Amino acid sequence: MNIEIAIQDSIEVKKMILEDHHILYTIEEVALLAADILTNKGRILLCGNGGSASDAQHIAAELSGRFATEREPLDAEALHVNSSYMTAVANDYSFDEVYARLIRAKGRKGDMLVAISTSGNSKNILKAIEAAHGCEVVVVGLTGETGGKMNEMCDYMIKVPSKETPRIQEAHIMLGHIFCQVIEEKLFGD
Repeated sequence: MNIEIAIQDSIEVKKMILEDHHILYTIEEVALLAADILTNKGRILLCGNGGSASDAQHIAAELSGRFATEREPLDAEALHVNSSYMTAVANDYSFDEVYARLIRAKGRKGDMLVAISTSGNSKNILKAIEAAHGCEVVVVGLTGETGGKMNEMCDYMIKVPSKETPRIQEAHIMLGHIFCQVIEEKLFGD
């Protein structure tokens, strides 16, 4: 493993994002929409698997705690944090149902789901998106370069220009931080 190459690869993915006006426009559009949703007493729900679950939890914590500004908490939740719920539903139904079932319980018209999958093909994420549409929840997809099956399912898609999971996840958390920053600036000023 060449550490310098790994760092350079990460930088190159971020440069491609910086030069992609569609990605930049979409992340800003989605963050401004999220700010409006939060202003109107909606919530931001997030889901993912593995590292993407960690990213979902990280972003939710930045919103419900604070990102950079001392402010009131915002209603954001990573859907996997209740381990008793997750293991019960995975056991009693299937792991494919863990997010969809919870979205049907919590999702309301005017909420936003941020669905994170590097491949865009995770079955439980796809079912979560279907459930969100059934509840009239706006769906934002964060994926890798191809977008996978999520391409045709999300209201907004942000596709990181890479096929390498580590590089995609590094970019997802960067974009998640930008999402939080735009929301804070819109709701609470600079």
